Amino acid sequence: MGVGSKLMFYPTLGFNVVMKKVSSRRWYDRIDQTVVLGALPLRSNNYAQELVEKENVRGVISMNEDYELKRFVTTKEEWAKLGANLLQLPTVDFTEAPSLDFLEQGVNFILDHAQKEESVYVHCKAGRTRSATLVGCYLMHVKKCTPQEAQNSIEKKRSHIIMKDKHFRAMYRYYDKHVKGQRGHKKEPVQEGIEQNDLS
Repeated sequence: MGVGSKLMFYPTLGFNVVMKKVSSRRWYDRIDQTVVLGALPLRSNNYAQELVEKENVRGVISMNEDYELKRFVTTKEEWAKLGANLLQLPTVDFTEAPSLDFLEQGVNFILDHAQKEESVYVHCKAGRTRSATLVGCYLMHVKKCTPQEAQNSIEKKRSHIIMKDKHFRAMYRYYDKHVKGQRGHKKEPVQEGIEQNDLS
């Protein structure tokens, strides 16, 4: 658990709530026929029931640490009552990106639900970094695209995501292991701001 992340949790969560009210930001956005990317499913806004009933969500991936889920947030048991199963892949906010193991678990979870024509809600605190990294890996897997192309695809649906170097490094690890060899002879782009040595 990151101490700084814990200290910043409530102020930044409050900021996200305010931004939804005063800007065009949405709490969640559908990325494709399977994935919905968004912020914490706050109990007070009844987001969980809305996602299940309107978006056919039957799976949920939380990238949050335990302390982020203790208050105000739909619990695993509450999701189960609504007919959705929860997979938690706890990742420290601000300073870390999801591990390769977590990214693989998350993508497989999404693919399992996709086979049943069900939707998956992928979230962190704001639906901008940790969860966007996982969704990027899912898009690379199904579209056989690069990390940059995956980012661009997400931004078309959720423009306020933030992908920093650490998130791209995590995505490139997934890309190198699971996607690159399936792209044939397509030219590999050079990602600005990331040295090739940083991707190892």
